Amino acid sequence: MFARALIVLLIAINVGVAMWWLLRGEPPAPPAFAQPAGVPRLQLLSEAKPLAAAPAPTAPVPVVAAPAPVAPNQCFSLGPFATSTTLREASAKLRPQVVRLSARETTPANARGYTVLMPSLATRELAQAAAERIKAAGFDDYLLINEGADANGIALGRYGSQESAQRRQAALQAAGFAAEIRPIGDAGPAWLDIEARAGLDLAKLRTDAGAAQAQPLDCASLR
Repeated sequence: MFARALIVLLIAINVGVAMWWLLRGEPPAPPAFAQPAGVPRLQLLSEAKPLAAAPAPTAPVPVVAAPAPVAPNQCFSLGPFATSTTLREASAKLRPQVVRLSARETTPANARGYTVLMPSLATRELAQAAAERIKAAGFDDYLLINEGADANGIALGRYGSQESAQRRQAALQAAGFAAEIRPIGDAGPAWLDIEARAGLDLAKLRTDAGAAQAQPLDCASLR
C-alpha cells in the first residue's frame, strides 16, 4: 500500500510542475543598461576594424650633381722673334706657365740644313739626366751641348731636308721629349706655338714673352 501511495504522490507532483510551467507567462525583460556619460564603451575584438598597414619607409634618393664641363685648352702662336736669343728668353719665361710650348722658325731661303735639339735646361745635372732618358728611350744620336748660347741643351741630329728633321722631331716628341727644329743658316722670324689652360691671360703672356703678335692656332697641330 505504501509503494502505491508513493507513486500516486510523484505523479501528482509532476502534474503540478507541468501546470505551473504552462501557466507561468513570459518573464519580465531586464532593465536597459544606460552607458554613463564620458565612459567609452568596451569594444569586442570582433568589432574592431583592421588597422591599415603602415607604408614601408623609403630611402631618400641621393641627388648627384652633374660635373661641371671642363673648358678645352687654348692654343696660339706668339712672335715674331728676330733672334735666337730673344726666342730662348721668351721660351724660358713662358714654359712654366703653359701646358706645351715649341719654337717654330720660318724657313730661310738659303737654309743649309736643319738641326733637331732640346732647348737649354737650367743646370748641367738636369741636362745629363735628360740625356740618359733619351738614351734609355732608344735614341743614340744625341750630344750634350757644353758651351755657347745652347749650353746645357741636347743636340739630337742634323739633317739636310726639313722633312727628315720633322720625322726625327715627331719621334722624339712621341717619346715625351720637347724637341725643336732649327734651320742652319740665316734664320727668318721665329714663333712660339703654345697650348695653355683655358682662361689664361693671353695679354699678360704676350707681354711676358715680349711678343708683338698673338695668332690663334689649332691645338691639333701641336700633337
